[in-house]
Amino acid sequence: MVTSIRKGNLDDLVHVHGLVRELAIYEKAEHEFIATLEDYQNDFRAGIFEVLLAETEGIVIGMCLYYLSYSTWKGKMLYLEDFVVKQSYRQEGVGQQLFDALIQEAKQKRCRLIKWQVLDWNEAAIKFYKKNNAIIEQEWWNGKIIF
Repeated sequence: MVTSIRKGNLDDLVHVHGLVRELAIYEKAEHEFIATLEDYQNDFRAGIFEVLLAETEGIVIGMCLYYLSYSTWKGKMLYLEDFVVKQSYRQEGVGQQLFDALIQEAKQKRCRLIKWQVLDWNEAAIKFYKKNNAIIEQEWWNGKIIF
């Protein structure tokens, strides 16, 4: 299977939105997925986030959605919000290609780190990240306020 990795554009957001829905279903939280395609389009136009896509034969099969953030301890960082590969394409190296491209993107932007979250029960993802020499922190708790 030939997979190409490229930067996403406005026309790709329908695919990105669908992949995020697939991720929400996988994470047993589809009811929490309330962002609309229009939200994605408006925020993409505003430069709020960027996306890398994996394609094979013109079909989007995976993506990394990310944005720049800042660590007061380290400096500029890239935050990986969502990373998903369609179920039928997992275990074929697509995720690794996307992750490698994300690392290159962070280096090109002169970031000092990439940060993300992973669910404690997602053993396959944790194994993948550890294989890529990631530090999986367990001492920090997440906080949030939803409006």
